[in-house]
Amino acid sequence: MSSQLAVVTVTYSPGRHLQEFLDSLADATRLSTQVVMVDNGSTDGAPEAAVASNDNVRLVHTGENIGYGGAINRAVAELDPACEFVVVANPDIRWGAGSIDALLEAAQRWPRAGALGPLVLEPDGSVYPSAREVPGLVSGAGHAVLGSVWPSNPWTQRYRQENEQVSERSVGWLSGSCLLMRRDAFDAVNGFDSRYFMYMEDVDLGDRLGRAGWHNVFVPSAEVTHAKGHAAGRHPELMLPAHHQSAYRFQADRHPHWWQAPLRWALRGGLAVRSRIAVASAVRKRANEEGTTGNVD
Repeated sequence: MSSQLAVVTVTYSPGRHLQEFLDSLADATRLSTQVVMVDNGSTDGAPEAAVASNDNVRLVHTGENIGYGGAINRAVAELDPACEFVVVANPDIRWGAGSIDALLEAAQRWPRAGALGPLVLEPDGSVYPSAREVPGLVSGAGHAVLGSVWPSNPWTQRYRQENEQVSERSVGWLSGSCLLMRRDAFDAVNGFDSRYFMYMEDVDLGDRLGRAGWHNVFVPSAEVTHAKGHAAGRHPELMLPAHHQSAYRFQADRHPHWWQAPLRWALRGGLAVRSRIAVASAVRKRANEEGTTGNVD
């Protein structure tokens, strides 16, 4: 196995996605790779089956669900310190041919790149906006409040950067669904902030990398497909509040002064209201879908 490269992922009953992840990985790079899976409490047997059928895969059990960032940190801690590059990826990623090699080649062009991310495709082939601007308080609030009801609002447009040319460039942050990271950069910022149970941990990481002098580089010559939300989509009543809590933590951490307290209070209140509305909508949608499925003759 290559001492230069390792792949780490977090599993939580990943189902069929995990084997597709491992099967397509063979075409993503010419290098032999070790894969470390940290399991947050799967009950479907998929992680154990993957270990049994793949010699390059190791499985680490956390004993409980410690969240995505904390589990990735646990996986990286299992690696040889000499490992130069770490691929961090969700287990529902399907790798494009040569995608990891393309990221490694870009890393040579960008010696100060701490994280490099590919072009992320949705299952239908559309492009997911995975390279974005770090949200400020005003732009983040504008996107959070208006993004779902007025998608073309200027704050959402600037944040998602969907109108930017598809080109290799330095950006504010990259989707944590798939990242190639320099181990030196990961260690320099102490990895993911494990206080983020789920969501925004990639925004926080990208921001901290930038503040520490590293680049987050978007590499569209590398492509992956993300099934997106195989675990999160099953429990919106849990995941949506976690998303809003993480959004609050991100901004509160960056506006910690006593005189900024009114901003924090307003943000907390606004996000709490938005969270309740989003959960109610998601639960109704799930109930309608289940009702439609149940009424099929």
